[in-house]
Amino acid sequence: MIKLIKIRDFEIGLLFRDGEFRGLLDAGRHWFVDPLGRVRVEIVSQRAPWLVHEQLDVIVKAGVLRDRAQVVDLKDHERALVWVDRRFSHVLPPGLFAYWTTHREVEIEIVDARAVRFMHPEFSVIVKAAMTPQVLEVHTVPAGFVGVWFRDGSFGETLPPGRYAFWRNVADVRLVPIDLREQIVDVAGQEIMSADKVTLRLNALVTFKVADARLSLTVVEDARQALYRETQLVLRALVGARELDAFLADKDSVVQELEAGIRRRVGAFGLEIVTVGIRDIILPGEMKELMNKVTEAKKAAEANLIVRREETAAMRSQANTAKLLQDNPTLMRLRELEVLEKVAANAKLNVVLGEKGLTERIVNVL
Repeated sequence: MIKLIKIRDFEIGLLFRDGEFRGLLDAGRHWFVDPLGRVRVEIVSQRAPWLVHEQLDVIVKAGVLRDRAQVVDLKDHERALVWVDRRFSHVLPPGLFAYWTTHREVEIEIVDARAVRFMHPEFSVIVKAAMTPQVLEVHTVPAGFVGVWFRDGSFGETLPPGRYAFWRNVADVRLVPIDLREQIVDVAGQEIMSADKVTLRLNALVTFKVADARLSLTVVEDARQALYRETQLVLRALVGARELDAFLADKDSVVQELEAGIRRRVGAFGLEIVTVGIRDIILPGEMKELMNKVTEAKKAAEANLIVRREETAAMRSQANTAKLLQDNPTLMRLRELEVLEKVAANAKLNVVLGEKGLTERIVNVL
């Protein structure tokens, strides 16, 4: 029938009678005569400053927290940052909250969430708090990227590398990271027919980078795929207007025209072309054999021409030498002696010389 309620110095009691809030009980001993069990006292600690109770609105309206706690009532567009003992604690969503201020130093900063993007001098500390993910959506834009931010489908801003946070349940927020580094598109296996009806298989490489991140997202669905498609179209147009021999003889001009054509098309997508090249040119099997035969015939003709040219030069030299020897008998005699010297080096030679010349007086050659 008699209840004793003991409340310590750091505690406070919430008194209810017949389920209705009646007031607060300070530290000390409290006696209640309650034969029907209508009195109920809930003891809460003030060292954990956040007062959480299902009848918090009734307690606040009673006015008993005026000098004991800090009450904040956040509207739908408002959020609150809570510091306890000068250390950040958590972020509050819309709603009614109360914090005891008797034993702890509590500071509450109310923020307008309609700006959607959250910015604060203590940003790095706030986004690491335990309750932050419930009210803030945190994104990280890595180095070498930019983040394109859209709010309710409309372009908001292009953000440099870093960490960003946006309030939840305020707007439809989308942050898309875009890679600004050089990238390569491999346009492989393109079968193209030349002007003289020869089917070629080409592999091209395109090096590009994003020059305008906003355009690369808003103009086309997939900028990389659009670049791949445009490269195919330009390559087909260039090769289809040339015969095979002309294409193979002047591939450099084809590459230059290919690069110029791609630049004109993809500039509207926010892309910048760095380099363009044709990696491989693959011919059909029968065409490859035919071209090998043509090349072989050309090389054979060139070799035959060189042989004939050398033979002609040799005969011309011999004719000049014969004429010189005919006009100069002494040189003829020296040439004969040179021949004999070569023969004597490999065999036994006996020679008898007369007055009218070596060839008329040879008696014995062994």
